[in-house]
Amino acid sequence: MRFIQVADAVRYPHMTQEELRAAFLIDGLFAPGRIELAYIDLDRTVVGSAVPLGEPLQLETDSELRAEYFTERRELGILNIGGAGTVSVNGVGHSLANLDALYVGRGNELILFSSIDSAHPAEFYLLSYPAHANYPVARINSDSLESSLLGAAETANHRRITRLIHLDGVRSSQLVMGFTRLSPGSVWNTMPAHTHMRRSEVYLYFNLEPEARIMHLMGPAHETRHIVVANKQAVVSPGWSIHAGVGTANYTFCWGMGGENQVYSDMDPLAIADLK
Repeated sequence: MRFIQVADAVRYPHMTQEELRAAFLIDGLFAPGRIELAYIDLDRTVVGSAVPLGEPLQLETDSELRAEYFTERRELGILNIGGAGTVSVNGVGHSLANLDALYVGRGNELILFSSIDSAHPAEFYLLSYPAHANYPVARINSDSLESSLLGAAETANHRRITRLIHLDGVRSSQLVMGFTRLSPGSVWNTMPAHTHMRRSEVYLYFNLEPEARIMHLMGPAHETRHIVVANKQAVVSPGWSIHAGVGTANYTFCWGMGGENQVYSDMDPLAIADLK
């Protein structure tokens, strides 16, 4: 497990692009046949991936977590962005098709990932936060969920939002998680931008062609910067930063949050004209 120390708002304005990427961008995810994990000091977030091939992959703890097993004091959200697969939790298998999800509460010792077809493997995205309450394991079929349409084609931000783990659905200790799909011809997400000091957020961008890129906007409203993001890369967004972006083509992104509360609408909106 690698470690990422996120910069604060004081250091941020003086950072080079290389320093910004080192502090806020998570790359190297979704390596075939491996589990990859990154520990982020902000809200003690763990971001990772599991891409099982011929043999199942077991999620093990890391010595730095000081835990007997990964979810001893943690909860875990899992989103499958690849082919069909199975996540086994303490011997109980949960089948996940593309864009299905699984919530795993604290106290579940044995977690195994497998693919139905190793030629088209499952690609499990992992997002974890400390948990202070117990909630049951829950499989989430995204096709059965209601989604919300926002934006418009005229402003190039027509998008469909699906909430997976939240107060009015599958419950968790602090994790909130979902994904947003941009319609063909739309490239902007989350605009007008906002911040939420009570929670930090992680964006995973996917369903993007290899040559395409996302310009992820970040920073305080008066001093925005950008990070160029490729397919299956993630960006950490502190509470003081906006998190918006525009792609060279439409895409999908998973948003996940942890922090003081789980209220989806708890945000501080910013007018586009106030961005600098």
